Amino acid sequence: MHKKITILLLLLIPVLLTAQKAKPKNDSNYDERLLHFGFSMGMNAMDFRVVMADEFRTNDGEILKAEVMAVKPGINIQIVTDFRPATYLDIRFLPGVSFGQRNINFYAFYDSLDISLVKKFGEPQVLESSFLEFPLLLKAKGMRLNNSRPYLIGGLNFRYDLAGKKEYDDERPVYLRLKRADLYYEVGAGIDFYLPYFKLTVEAKMSNGLRDVLVHEPAPGYPDYANSISSLRSQMWVLSFHFE
Repeated sequence: MHKKITILLLLLIPVLLTAQKAKPKNDSNYDERLLHFGFSMGMNAMDFRVVMADEFRTNDGEILKAEVMAVKPGINIQIVTDFRPATYLDIRFLPGVSFGQRNINFYAFYDSLDISLVKKFGEPQVLESSFLEFPLLLKAKGMRLNNSRPYLIGGLNFRYDLAGKKEYDDERPVYLRLKRADLYYEVGAGIDFYLPYFKLTVEAKMSNGLRDVLVHEPAPGYPDYANSISSLRSQMWVLSFHFE
């Protein structure tokens, strides 16, 4: 019985492959265009890579630890410009805006890491960002299978944070400030879906900032927050939907 089922499946495989090849293609001229445009919408999750200062202690002798908590989704909106210099290679420029928020909690402890001795320190630091972004990316495409095509993507993204503040706000309990400009490297993957009237792309990327974005100038009266951190580098995960 098992042998008959195996033989039947082997006979069906060529039929299935033939059916796959016979499927009509949508918008085949997309791959032949030298330049095309579109727009993109997506979601992001912003994070920080935090490195604490080794020798820092508060006036009470406590060691501080900072962690990004409750990562909240943000949004991305971009314009797509795609240039095709080769059959399986695209150069993409996607200027746009992105909005998000990062919450940092501080914890204090002495020399022991016993969880019973760890306590929250001060106020949660709510850091909002409104980025202008200018990514320049290289897209390496695989072979098209019917109406879909996988690809890998990578490149650099310059972001400028319009929400970065020059001075501390006395009305808000936020005792960290961020530099406005940063350069990120980005890597990711996606799939192009060729639909009857347009191309839909689903893409996931990781974006890592190359610069320490913390302003190492303590807030008046609250020096422990900035002084306890050695470096603060941005990190983002982005899920995008491109319409081209």
